[in-house]
Amino acid sequence: MDKPERRTPPSDPTAVARKRDHIALAFESQIASGKLDERFHYEPMLSAHPPAGSWPEMDFVGKRLKAPLWVSSMTGGTEWARAINHNLARACGEFGLGMGLGSCRALLFDDEHLEDFAVRPLIGEERPLFANLGIAQVEQLVERRRLKDIDLLLDKLQADGLILHVNPLQEWLQPEGDALHHPPVETLERLLETARYPVIVKEVGQGMGPESLRRLLQMPLAALDFAANGGTNFSMVELLRSTQMKQQAYECLTHVGHDAATMLHWVNELVEELGDRCLCRQLIISGGVKTFLDGYYLIEKSSLPAVYGQASGLLRHARGNYEELAAYVESQIRGLELARAYLRVRPGK
Repeated sequence: MDKPERRTPPSDPTAVARKRDHIALAFESQIASGKLDERFHYEPMLSAHPPAGSWPEMDFVGKRLKAPLWVSSMTGGTEWARAINHNLARACGEFGLGMGLGSCRALLFDDEHLEDFAVRPLIGEERPLFANLGIAQVEQLVERRRLKDIDLLLDKLQADGLILHVNPLQEWLQPEGDALHHPPVETLERLLETARYPVIVKEVGQGMGPESLRRLLQMPLAALDFAANGGTNFSMVELLRSTQMKQQAYECLTHVGHDAATMLHWVNELVEELGDRCLCRQLIISGGVKTFLDGYYLIEKSSLPAVYGQASGLLRHARGNYEELAAYVESQIRGLELARAYLRVRPGK
């Protein structure tokens, strides 16, 4: 009798299901030519798949980062904010990212909300953690000769430095807003005269024009954070909290500003023009950075060492359980590693 034929098991047990999916999804997967991302050359021949953790570490604002993603300043002062900040700090510690806290103004007066911001044990000592105050609060501290209060604040939070958010339109539109009595650049100069800690300056969702950037780049700042138009706009946030009459009168102000790509173009030109007079040598490119491809594109275009910042994208995943946030952050970092392996920014784009 003939022996029965021996069959070897299939080498790919998922092949049938996978091919069935390919057939079913083929017509839904066609990309129109007008939807191509033309910022990049796609070079599939030059790299293997990048291993996890392959993005090179970098020095940034005096500490080390494992990936060029900055957790932009968001919130503080409520129990809900406490959970968000703690989740974000834990992710920064796990994935090696930097973090800016939300406004720490309340801590200038008492420690009632200290636990909302007390995240140093979660982020660890190796990663940058920055406190945050508004230009109006710093102006008041200058006038009262109480700038030492900032040193006490940083000690309390074990923070590496201060983010100063410059927000004249937000203050104007905020129902409880503070009036600015001096140009912010003058208040910043007074702060830098005595500050023995790194200072980062940012806007709050509308960005800055070329003359403001020119002044800031010539100051000894640790970094400049764009907070450009295109992401969360805190002037709009405050306007929506105002009366109907105020909304109708000032809604037009929420549409002024500059996007991150335009600001980066100006910064690159100014860095070349200023030469040795350019004292600020690091950037956080934020505002409208929706995906890791946006972030990768912008930091690759920068003539200064840069990371990109996200707020709302992270906030969306930080309100629930930590595992959801961790999965999102990991996907962003893996996406950056994939982009670095296979994408090159096109000249002139």
